Amino acid sequence: MLYLVTVLLFLVHVVLGYIHPITIKGKHFYDSLTGELFMVKGVDYQPGGASGVSTDKDPLSEIEECARDILLFQELGINTIRVYSVNPDLNHDKCMSLLASAGIYLILDVNSPLPNQSINRYEPWSSYNHDYLYHIFKVVEQFSHYNNTLAFFAGNEVVNDKVSATHSSNYMKAVVRDLKTYITHHSDRPIPVGYSAADDLSFRIPLAKYLECSNSTAELDSVDFYGVNSYQWCGYQNMQTSGYDQLVAHYADYTKPIMFSEYGCNEVTPRIFQEVEAIYSSKMSSVFNGGLAYEFAQEPNNYGMVEYLSDGRVKLLKDFETFKNQLAKASETYHIKQMNENVRSAPLKCQGTYENLGDKLVVPQSLGMAFITQGVKGEKGSYVELSDDDFVVKKEIFLSDGTKFQKSKIVATHNLNGPDTQQTVPEKSQGSKNGQITNPNPKPKPQTRKIPNKKTKPKQNKQEKSKVQKQIAREKKIRAIRQRQQEWNFKV
Repeated sequence: MLYLVTVLLFLVHVVLGYIHPITIKGKHFYDSLTGELFMVKGVDYQPGGASGVSTDKDPLSEIEECARDILLFQELGINTIRVYSVNPDLNHDKCMSLLASAGIYLILDVNSPLPNQSINRYEPWSSYNHDYLYHIFKVVEQFSHYNNTLAFFAGNEVVNDKVSATHSSNYMKAVVRDLKTYITHHSDRPIPVGYSAADDLSFRIPLAKYLECSNSTAELDSVDFYGVNSYQWCGYQNMQTSGYDQLVAHYADYTKPIMFSEYGCNEVTPRIFQEVEAIYSSKMSSVFNGGLAYEFAQEPNNYGMVEYLSDGRVKLLKDFETFKNQLAKASETYHIKQMNENVRSAPLKCQGTYENLGDKLVVPQSLGMAFITQGVKGEKGSYVELSDDDFVVKKEIFLSDGTKFQKSKIVATHNLNGPDTQQTVPEKSQGSKNGQITNPNPKPKPQTRKIPNKKTKPKQNKQEKSKVQKQIAREKKIRAIRQRQQEWNFKV
């Protein structure tokens, strides 16, 4: 029995964690194993704002706080969170394992407000340096090993006015290139890299097109997806009065996945989140891949869905219940289907100039090749065993009317332990581009397992034979999944 299990482990690259990595085909996200369309339904999550990350703490480092908020993520019915900054010197295994167990993905910004960990939009040449690149590569080094890391953002609203547009656009392209190159060399699977843009009409189309294009076959300097921070749907509106119809029209010919990386105007309070129904409707889903509502934690700017009280207690605000109801209503009417994807055979060539971006669009040479070649020293993330106690929320939660929230335990929808939950995941792509997997026949990576030194093989009883038969059936299922993925131009 042990011999057969070991042989099976050599046949496929196995990673603990039933949650499937997400990949890209054409203009949409898909589950890399089932092939189902994946629509982002989530929230932006950075408790404490810019001060929420420090040398000893960040949003994904404290298991009790993670458990409390993950319970509320499940209550909202979301599948994704966006975190704006983390400290890669801290351990995130338990929080990421708990998120994976709850079926929740992470889109992670690689920058942080700590010194030398972000790009200066007005003098990017001064901040694009070895210290900065070491930090962003360290973030990738840690989080690329979790299946539920959906994607990385190379920047958030770095371009937000005329000066930054002419100074920083090409540096954003450089950061995208460096991240994608590092992932190609050091990650077991391709992970999409995108940019989160301020929805300024002066740069809406030019910046998106510039970050989309590439003059190299590998398209390493081209974003894999594009995020839009839009707050134009306020209160009771519709596709036309909000301008959402123009958003769809402007991005209709974009060749990469588009999503809302932030949305949720608060000029009318309490918010009614009427735009949620539109985002997940057929009017938008052919172009937009869902989005992330801003934001989970209440800050002075008054966009929060929950308020943190003393001693880690939490009070749900009116926006929490409203967003939850709107998302549930949208989910009930939304039918997951495969889109008719037109996958390009060649990259879109870059133009000489783009409106409002200036004439200095030459991408600077990478300063990170030594790191890319050798790798950076950092803790590689991995799923860990979770006890039943880890799923229990120890912080009190209150509803908006002051009564106590009754649920106190996270529901595990994905089991991280045991052979029945070991799943194949995509191998590192050979020449992958756009977050899409281009080599359908990778060589499997063997996994080392210790085998007891037995001189004779004991006879199998009926129970052992049954287990062997299950292992064989599982291997057949894996081969079938591989065949299906090859037909989709995916690879395992």
